[in-house]
Amino acid sequence: MGNPAVKPLIDLRSDTVTQPTEGMRAAIAAAVVGDEQKREDPTVTALQQRVAALLGHESALFVPTATMANQIALKLHGRPGDVLLAEETSHVIVYEYGGAAAHAGLITRGLPGFAGRIAPEQVRAASAPSTKVADQRATVLALENTHNNAGGRVWPLEELAAVLATAREHGLAVHLDGARLLNAAVAQELPPAEIGSRFDTVTLCLSKGLGCPLGALLAGSQELIERAWREKHLFGGAMRQAGIVAAAGVYALEHNVDRLAEDHARARAFAEGLVAAGVPVDLERVETNFVQLDVGSLGMSVPDALAALKAQGVGLSATIHAHLIRAVFHLHVGDEDVERAVEGAAAALVGATASARRA
Repeated sequence: MGNPAVKPLIDLRSDTVTQPTEGMRAAIAAAVVGDEQKREDPTVTALQQRVAALLGHESALFVPTATMANQIALKLHGRPGDVLLAEETSHVIVYEYGGAAAHAGLITRGLPGFAGRIAPEQVRAASAPSTKVADQRATVLALENTHNNAGGRVWPLEELAAVLATAREHGLAVHLDGARLLNAAVAQELPPAEIGSRFDTVTLCLSKGLGCPLGALLAGSQELIERAWREKHLFGGAMRQAGIVAAAGVYALEHNVDRLAEDHARARAFAEGLVAAGVPVDLERVETNFVQLDVGSLGMSVPDALAALKAQGVGLSATIHAHLIRAVFHLHVGDEDVERAVEGAAAALVGATASARRA
């Protein structure tokens, strides 16, 4: 028997904790499959065509992970010794284990950002031609939308257009790490292609808010994606009857895109509930399904805060920032869970802080 004192966990550590729903499992079980390496899997082909159209591109390639999609894109756009520009806390810099150097031979230059965004002037300065004889120059700019480490922040379309225009002026290829691009599109009430079509290549992840067990796609021109097929094999990402997994992606695009707005609304309700309870949250930063909490301002360490929350049945996670933890909302979190999470977080954080002060 379980310990009755342990509360059922509301898991807000990430939107990657989702598991296939009953409907998605049924789609997986019914998938028509073939040999993906030979391009004979009809479900993979259907998913690739659907995502290419969704993102405003000619073609798309199904791969196991979004990191692999990003790394393939960087290889397509740069030569060994070229420079990759990206915001300094972006996924391609922080979480991909130096892949740009290991796989593509790129030198990475991280640019300080605000809310995960960089300015045209930064791109212009970083793209200035070298005065040296050596042909070492910036050739690719990678942006992230929504931005994970900034707390799920969204690029305003005008800002995005200005940065991309500057990149084009300086001859840079542009890649979008759009792992959560659909969150950005839903938050801005835009067709995903309105964002994705502006880039040379775009990554879309299936295993986050869309609720799939794994998988991602890389979209771009027919020529680039044909080259990407070879890189996929080099990365060890070629598969066989991958329609089993691709069927989950097709199902997700049909059922789980519009509902991302529910995750955003619940994140907002959670954040507002925390503020009302005395937990410091900057509501202006809550734009999609992320909520960041500053536990340092409560006099708590991140490990202590996470442990206190877990004891109250609320699972949050650390971030790369010293005093910030995060909650990420997803399809397994309902309205009642939000209410319970607010109560549990208030008891864990405000209650623990008050007790510590009395002591």
